[in-house]
Amino acid sequence: MVFDTDLADRVADILTGRPGMSTRRMFGGLAWLVNGNMAVVVRGQGGLLVRVDPGQHEILLAEPGTDTMIMRGRELSGWMTVTAGACDPETALIVWVNRGLEYAGALPSK
Repeated sequence: MVFDTDLADRVADILTGRPGMSTRRMFGGLAWLVNGNMAVVVRGQGGLLVRVDPGQHEILLAEPGTDTMIMRGRELSGWMTVTAGACDPETALIVWVNRGLEYAGALPSK
């Protein structure tokens, strides 16, 4: 699997020491899960895949570098792609990672 290891290292630095976290290789990249629920993925296609509150999805699409995740030709509300460029500066990456953590952390544990 080829993914942006620098971006993955930055995400890992943000998540180090947080309870309930695990990692798994998914979607051609590296995923971080909270209590078994996927929160954020450094994608093999570049950038991030972030799980967000579906009720906030349309609002978040107004942010630069975002799009709806499409899987097998179907748009997935609550799953957003974020370009690597939209993850700079570091504060922007922290915001996106925290959005994924907030939503995934609110879901029942798997």
